[in-house]
Amino acid sequence: MIARNGGRFDFSGPLTIATVSEWLRESEALFAEDGVWELNLAGVEEVDSAAVSLLLEWARQAALRGRQLQLRNLPENLQCLLKVYDVQELLPAA
Repeated sequence: MIARNGGRFDFSGPLTIATVSEWLRESEALFAEDGVWELNLAGVEEVDSAAVSLLLEWARQAALRGRQLQLRNLPENLQCLLKVYDVQELLPAA
């Protein structure tokens, strides 16, 4: 689900309530990295509100560690959920 590509982390597969705990465990390696955490979500196929919660957790972890979080290629349906929950301003999407 998460592949490291240089300084970028590529995510693929569904990000839903059924998979979010696994994604959280896998992403713990991100929090050990210095500098910018660039997360490429182009391969994410399915999302629900759990995806929004996980993105907010990643943003919180980055802030706690003084890191910069960059989100790339957010799926359109995830962008819609961020707008519905009015949290898109809390996340550094590019």
